[in-house]
Amino acid sequence: MQIALNASMIQLGHQVTAISELDDIDSLVAVYWPRVLRFVTFSIGDKDLAQTITQDCFLKAYNGRESFRGECSVSTWLMSIANNLIRDQVRLKSFQFWRKAQATALDVTELASFLPSDERSPESRMLGCERTEQMKAALEMLSVNQRRVLLLKFFEDMDIAEIASATGMNVNTVKTHLHRGIATLRATLGRRP
Repeated sequence: MQIALNASMIQLGHQVTAISELDDIDSLVAVYWPRVLRFVTFSIGDKDLAQTITQDCFLKAYNGRESFRGECSVSTWLMSIANNLIRDQVRLKSFQFWRKAQATALDVTELASFLPSDERSPESRMLGCERTEQMKAALEMLSVNQRRVLLLKFFEDMDIAEIASATGMNVNTVKTHLHRGIATLRATLGRRP
């Protein structure tokens, strides 16, 4: 009886900590903003739209903080909200307009790389840009689910269970998408397993 009571108190204590963490929006944004923004940016590919979706994610989390059950970490819950917002955005017709506009627009980051800098040589910048473009192209060849699982695993350092919780997929499905995504990336980038 005492052990069961202690276990429920620990779980309740964890839930109270998570809820109080959600009540302080400033610290919530300070801790999780970069991680959520990075995931959304890599998923969408548009920095401005990613900023908007990330902002909406934190607004939804703050407004819905009372519905947080504490069954997963705050980070996983935020990634789940972001994943749903990305899914909603992809479904919208207006997104297709921005995708076409982005394909024909000048890349500001690429233009900025031509500005003088003491950090790296032009050759190393060029090689870095080429590697980044190769990786972007390889990621775009993956299915949406494979790309999301890979981004959450390697860019956000989430484990399989957290990815399954954030995406709403079965653990084995996450493992399958991860394995197939890695195999596709290796084949595309010319590396052997």
